[in-house]
Amino acid sequence: MSSLSTAQLILNASQQYTIYVSFIILFSGVFGHIANIFVFTHHTIFRGNPSAFYLIAESILDLLELTIVDTASIAIHGFGNDLTQTSLLWCKLRAFLTQSVTVISLNIVCFAAIDQYLSTSYHPYLRQKSTIKGAKILTTIATIFWILHNTLSLFLLEIQPKYGCNIYNQKFRYYVTYFYYLILIGILPITISTFFSILAYRNVRRIVRRQMPIHRRKLDQQLTAMILVRVGFLVVMILPYLLQQIYTLSTLTHTDSMISHAILQLFTAITISLFDLNYAVCQNLEIYFIYLDYFRVLSIYFLITSTRFRRQVKCVFINKCWRVYCRQGIRQNQVATLVQCTTSEFDLQQIQ
Repeated sequence: MSSLSTAQLILNASQQYTIYVSFIILFSGVFGHIANIFVFTHHTIFRGNPSAFYLIAESILDLLELTIVDTASIAIHGFGNDLTQTSLLWCKLRAFLTQSVTVISLNIVCFAAIDQYLSTSYHPYLRQKSTIKGAKILTTIATIFWILHNTLSLFLLEIQPKYGCNIYNQKFRYYVTYFYYLILIGILPITISTFFSILAYRNVRRIVRRQMPIHRRKLDQQLTAMILVRVGFLVVMILPYLLQQIYTLSTLTHTDSMISHAILQLFTAITISLFDLNYAVCQNLEIYFIYLDYFRVLSIYFLITSTRFRRQVKCVFINKCWRVYCRQGIRQNQVATLVQCTTSEFDLQQIQ
């Protein structure tokens, strides 16, 4: 078999992998994050909680990542329709959106881990630092800062016939390779989120000794478990993507072999799917893709790690459906006895 046919076979495998896997990740992730936002915003025990606010903000950013950036990746790697090779505007805009959403989302994961450490701390002065106002301020500052930071890519990205849309300024490429990817997206968020999530887990192990309401204790345990597993998925899913990006940028003008190019594209497709899987599964709920054994394990870990969250999901959705049913029944029969459809029966005591 010639090298050309081998390369073509690898490229076809990469294309088929991207089409099937990316669509599953896209639809399951979008559905899961919408359901996740619905639960966190409609359940009373999460209102005013900084960690819950961070999880909502991250779900919104992940939705943007999946619907805007991931769909473009499917078009490029799955169907060979790459507008970044022909449109300089989309070349710059796609890179800007990808970089901004990615780094802001990673910041929010770090903020959530730090906040959970503060809120579960044994020291009262540290617990007082965990506030919803502080969470909103930090999220706003991070968003503005990274949007301004990533505007630099709008001026330095170029399209060349051989390598397409990429960074060709040598100094800026070194900055992106060894500082942006390695430090800002790699070492820094992984270290901070892992360190503070472990500290929060240690605090929760000692939380039984403190005099505090049982519902508050259970909520801290629940959110800590969610954030700890979230950080674990972040580390596992993002490392291959970072290594691939660093390798691609460092060897951008040195890959002339067809087989090497095909292998790199297959490896890129796999690492991008893992990276997108990080956004799709980070807070996914129990959804209709449960029959897919592999993705079932990955996409619903919040429900796996928290039995209380499973009960809260059921309560929120059953509550909403029950209220709609009651309103329809009352309209159809005005003489019927008014069914009391309040949320009190779904309060915290019922779901502990």
